[in-house]
Amino acid sequence: MNEEGPVLEALTHRLAECPADFLAEARDKKSGSVHVDAVVYDLIRDLGGDPLTKEQLVVSEHKKGSKNRLQVILIACWLLHDPWFRYRGRFAEKAYKLLAIGLDDLATLVQAQQLVTDPDRREELARVCLRALELRPAGESVAQAQDRLTTLDSVERVRVIKEARAAEERARKIREEMARKAAEEAAAAYGRE
Repeated sequence: MNEEGPVLEALTHRLAECPADFLAEARDKKSGSVHVDAVVYDLIRDLGGDPLTKEQLVVSEHKKGSKNRLQVILIACWLLHDPWFRYRGRFAEKAYKLLAIGLDDLATLVQAQQLVTDPDRREELARVCLRALELRPAGESVAQAQDRLTTLDSVERVRVIKEARAAEERARKIREEMARKAAEEAAAAYGRE
């Protein structure tokens, strides 16, 4: 994230104006109209990359929650097709990694439509994409960019919630054990009297 990227507001605005073609149902083995692999292929080429091989076109392979995942990939493709990225012609490899595996966790937690309709989710997707390209929003320091992404990061939020619940469960068990021992000691002391 050492390199300055585009203005964040331009990216979130682009997401808000995502065309219906990118919001149409992604094609999987059963149904859908948009061929995600074809969109990814075109994007990678437009970002300056070599044409993808058939083996590389596995972005749409079946995974848990794949319909939503495919929709998230399509929306990210729309975002990354921004002229700012295309004109530089050097982000193809990092964009491919993001699209192939980098959005999986986000797609399990956030519905694709929210990445277009919800302002915080738009900002989150824009920041996730910038981070994957090793960029930060224009006008932000590295620390500011990392802090803001951490604040918005759905995956991080779920991890923190799970850790907090686990810590609370451990504390509950400790309290119960302490109460049990106190009761045993009280009973033993009462028995001696």
